[in-house]
Amino acid sequence: MRAASLRALLAALLLLACCASAAAQAPRIGVVTMAPGTEYWSRFGHNAVIVDDPAQPEPVMYNYGFFDFEAPGFLPNFLRGKMAYLLVALPAREDLARYDHEGRGAVVQWLDVAPEAARELADFLEWNARPENATYRYDYFTDNCSTRVRDAVDRALDGALRRQLDTRSRGLTYRSEALRLGQPTLWLALGMHFGLGPHADRPLSRWDEAFVPSRLAESLREVRGASGGPLVVAETEILPHRIAPEPAQEPRWVWRFFGLGLAAAVALLLLATRTPRAVATVAAGYWTLTGLAGVGLASLWLFTDHVAGWANENLLLASPLALALVPGALALARGRRPGRAFLVLLHLVTLLAATAGFLKLLPFRIQDNLDWVALLLPVQIALLIVASRRPR
Repeated sequence: MRAASLRALLAALLLLACCASAAAQAPRIGVVTMAPGTEYWSRFGHNAVIVDDPAQPEPVMYNYGFFDFEAPGFLPNFLRGKMAYLLVALPAREDLARYDHEGRGAVVQWLDVAPEAARELADFLEWNARPENATYRYDYFTDNCSTRVRDAVDRALDGALRRQLDTRSRGLTYRSEALRLGQPTLWLALGMHFGLGPHADRPLSRWDEAFVPSRLAESLREVRGASGGPLVVAETEILPHRIAPEPAQEPRWVWRFFGLGLAAAVALLLLATRTPRAVATVAAGYWTLTGLAGVGLASLWLFTDHVAGWANENLLLASPLALALVPGALALARGRRPGRAFLVLLHLVTLLAATAGFLKLLPFRIQDNLDWVALLLPVQIALLIVASRRPR
């Protein structure tokens, strides 16, 4: 009996020694979150998985944010929404040096991951970074550098991250986050706001929010790890942030846009009482711009994989049909009366714009484009009034 007990004790001690050895050799897994930069392509921030493996001379960063401008067909594929990005493995000091040069801060969150799961994740990332496996199909919102990091952590936790984050929305949307982060680069924020369709306005779960690196970092602080304690066992600033921080709130433009739209409409009506031909010239330019914008929105919907731009209600405000109004506007600018077809089309284009406004009165939200309704609808109504008058 004593011999059997001794053998059991020795077996237990051997098992503990093996576990301790495995734990000592297991890599540490962390998430490094880099703050937004000043360039338009860096406005959303960035993140990467860091693996600190005792078997390696230094920690390695697995960065899903690389792309090659020189790749064959990069620009056409970019325009069509068929963007190819790469996972690249770099020594952490080398990868972080670029962000330090740009003044962008970085924080590392070391995670509570079981030793065997940490080893499996490190092996997976090493395999994924091989040239034959590194390319993936990029999407701004659903498959980007941050969602890839999120999915890697979820893999190590055997799905526990998603189970804890796939919860009710806090009211954030793809649009609200895009405008919040893009607003310091005004043309970027306005372009995204105009080009995003209703897909960008669905409420996001905490899991979906993780397409923004800083949101993923926030959520990791609240998640429970493999041992039942906090997932983040240590958090350290490894680079100081030396530029402006990311905005805390999305911009609120509706009253500003409405003021601009109303002022433009009043100015057109007043100008028409003195120089109606000048207003007709303005109308020709306006309908050219909105018509071309409508062609762009329609092309985004019909000919690309940019799902976030599909079925955009701004097509009602910037209709491609406006291009057919340009010859009539030029005729008015020369003092000639355009044909009846012009007036019919003018009323149709205005009705479409008014429909965009009517949709904002419905109890359900289709698309958050009230800003553009407030700006463009008053101008279109003013042009309808002016262009419907008999020329003098």
